[in-house]
Amino acid sequence: MLRYILNRTLRSILTVVIVFVTVFMLLRFMPLNGYFTDEMLKVSDEQTRMAYLRNQGLLDPPFSQLWRFVKNLFAGDLGRSLTVYPKVPITILLCEKIPVTAAFGAASLVLGMTLGLLMGMFMARYKERLGDTLGTFYVVFVRAVPSLIYLFFIQVWVSGVLKLPLVFYEDRPESWILPTICLSLGSIAWYAIWLRRFMVDEENRDYVKFAMVKGLSKKYVLRRHLFKNAIIPIAIYLPSDILFIISGSLIIESLYAIPGTGGLLTKAIQKQDNNLVQVIVLMYAILSVLGVFLGDLLVAFVDPRIRLTEDEG
Repeated sequence: MLRYILNRTLRSILTVVIVFVTVFMLLRFMPLNGYFTDEMLKVSDEQTRMAYLRNQGLLDPPFSQLWRFVKNLFAGDLGRSLTVYPKVPITILLCEKIPVTAAFGAASLVLGMTLGLLMGMFMARYKERLGDTLGTFYVVFVRAVPSLIYLFFIQVWVSGVLKLPLVFYEDRPESWILPTICLSLGSIAWYAIWLRRFMVDEENRDYVKFAMVKGLSKKYVLRRHLFKNAIIPIAIYLPSDILFIISGSLIIESLYAIPGTGGLLTKAIQKQDNNLVQVIVLMYAILSVLGVFLGDLLVAFVDPRIRLTEDEG
């Protein structure tokens, strides 16, 4: 197990380093206007503009800039926003935005897991019947139709029917309902279809047939035996889902004007704030790699059938 963990850790670190360097270097090939403040964009004197870039170290060799950014990163300095929130430290912005995104994400995580697992059990119990057909239709619809279409429909039509606000208001709790539901739709579909699949697969196992022969009801076997074994493979998705609550949803936060990290990245791209784009994209990349890493470890710990010895790792 120790060798497996060490191997996965080194691979994850290497992936993060590659993504880190790639994102940093690609942004250095972008137009330098993305590093000007609003005041500097109004300056027409080329010498003044070049002096500004030189003072910021943006004319140094790319790897010199990378090394300086890494040193500042470990010192807790992520730089400053240039155009979205001029001269405001990015660290302060993230400390303000992440809790908002995390609050919505935590609520959507609970909602997505609860409804998704219940739907998956329902679909497995009524396999190839109306309940299973309706659940499958929902999953196919959510995964096949572009999300922007049904999210926009929910925002406009459902909000009108239920008399809910179209956008987010911090002091109006009813405005939090639709964004939370929209953020959980994908998780509901994922948990439902995979739980259904694994529970159906487990039905053909010998221990299930033996339990049925003993006279146990299908409902009891489904709940006490099938569910426990079928939920283990789903554990690999849970860490990614938890970390997703921090990164948030670009589309949903933009649709409902939620002041979270997703909306912040959208604004940064629109206003060409390269410093801010760089930090948020790197944060997303690290969270993605960390989610996959934790998922692999969680499956190894929760599944008693997995034994990772030094030779197997």
